[in-house]
Amino acid sequence: MQDHDEDVENRGRPAAGVVAPAHHGRHAHRRRRTGALVATALVTTGSTLLVATAPTGALATDAPAVPVVVAEPAAPAYATIPLYLEGLTTLPGGRRVPLAVGTDATFLAGTHVVDPAASTLARVVAGSRAGERGATVTAAASVANRQRAWLAAGTVPGAGGPYEDMARAALLDLHALQLPDGAAVAAWSEKWRYVWPRDASFVAVALARTGHVDDALEILGFLDRVQSADGSFEARYLPDGSGPPDDRGVQTDGTGWALWASGLVLAEIAGPAERAEAAERLLPLVQRSARYAISLVALDGLPPASPDYWEVPEDTLTLGTVAPLVAGLQQASVVLDLAGDDALSRSAFDASIRSKVAVIRAFGATGFARYAVGGHADAASAFLLPPFLTSAVPGVEEAWRASATTMVRPANGLAPGAGWRDDGVSWTPQTSLYAWVAAETGDTELADGWLTFLDTHRTPSGSLPEKVLADGSPAAVAPLGWSAACVLLALDALED
Repeated sequence: MQDHDEDVENRGRPAAGVVAPAHHGRHAHRRRRTGALVATALVTTGSTLLVATAPTGALATDAPAVPVVVAEPAAPAYATIPLYLEGLTTLPGGRRVPLAVGTDATFLAGTHVVDPAASTLARVVAGSRAGERGATVTAAASVANRQRAWLAAGTVPGAGGPYEDMARAALLDLHALQLPDGAAVAAWSEKWRYVWPRDASFVAVALARTGHVDDALEILGFLDRVQSADGSFEARYLPDGSGPPDDRGVQTDGTGWALWASGLVLAEIAGPAERAEAAERLLPLVQRSARYAISLVALDGLPPASPDYWEVPEDTLTLGTVAPLVAGLQQASVVLDLAGDDALSRSAFDASIRSKVAVIRAFGATGFARYAVGGHADAASAFLLPPFLTSAVPGVEEAWRASATTMVRPANGLAPGAGWRDDGVSWTPQTSLYAWVAAETGDTELADGWLTFLDTHRTPSGSLPEKVLADGSPAAVAPLGWSAACVLLALDALED
């Protein structure tokens, strides 16, 4: 999750109170009027009560009925959030240009480069300023050819199937969201144009699994450059690598995600020599991160409380904080062993076992809810299953499957957790995450259902939005890198 000003104030609060259902049928009570007892019969017909009053001893139904309007139960206060952008295009020189809502962009075939002829016509129709010019046909074709070449250097998961267009669009969006120095920004809207270690780690894994390992290593290289000397990560960073944009502070899960991504990216390098070389390149990042993660779980296997992907302050440990550390320590052991740091590799492995056991003890009794002390189901239960852990925590798959029914929203996507406010909004990061986990577990039907939801709720320009409203409208930022990454990983897993 990112910097959602319209969400932060109420995020994580309990859902609004439930409206009691209207009573139906016939009820009788007695009341005193002008010294005489009367009987009153209440008969419901739709939203109207027919009130008949008669003296005691008379049949209530013999009296004339007086209609009294009763208000229907209040409709849920579903959120209304605009779509900020339709997508992102690239102009000659590498300049990224957001596509405004209503752009109705026409792209050159197989790319996200706006067709100059079509855009010229659109400007004329819209009455743009005289003399305003976009990219020339030749320049646009050059950018388009580079995008096609980049796609051809890897794979498009789901090619030839119903989701090929979504996969191609997701890849092109990730390509546009990654800057030349490896900064993979979460989205292009102003308040999202930062690098979250969490989001960037997912993007790195998605790019590696689709044949773009060099891009993935560049992203991890950026994380290496901005990481604190003690191995911690701030919540997010400016794309120029100069530091965080604000004082949100450290978010512990970033360290776990960086370690996890390092291991999964290396796994996509086939040649032993090339893999060892990449491990050496990642060694400083992995060593700092491993030492920090080990120190966090040194006492009882559980780290201190920290904000996680919900992006809110926490004073109680969440599953979304500890699960990435377990996953990261498992992968750290593999990377460190490959790079020849045997002692730290053993320490990371031991810490991963200790922390995994502590998670089972602390969260198992709650059904792997958001907090060790209890609470609602949370999407972080997915982080205790492959492809995050090397083997599933006992009982987690059942909890993960059950969690979806508590998180589903009107448009049939998922919220981040059952405790998220009931505003009708589906979140594509969690929906695509669940599609990926379903694909990894071999449940193709479940994965296909969520992928269909994501495919049918893209923006008119084809990008995945962050949110889908109760009426099915795409909303907030688009494209969102985390969602695009999980869609690609789900499709890749289905092919495997």
